[in-house]
Amino acid sequence: MIEVDVELDLKGMSCPLPLLRAKQALSKMDQGEVLRIQATDPGSVRDFASFARISGHKLLASDEAFGVFIFTLEHK
Repeated sequence: MIEVDVELDLKGMSCPLPLLRAKQALSKMDQGEVLRIQATDPGSVRDFASFARISGHKLLASDEAFGVFIFTLEHK
């Protein structure tokens, strides 16, 4: 189980808001801290994978359960 430092419930928000809110949260976090995001926008799967690749933050997990997409990112 991954220890999470910050959790964001972004269910119901449409693109690009989940990604923007995650970026804001990460900007306030320290290196190595972990952010977990819950979102319902299917486009967020692509968005968070691309964001991690471009930004250097590590996408530790990307899951889906009952229409909720759960992303776990480690701050670079």
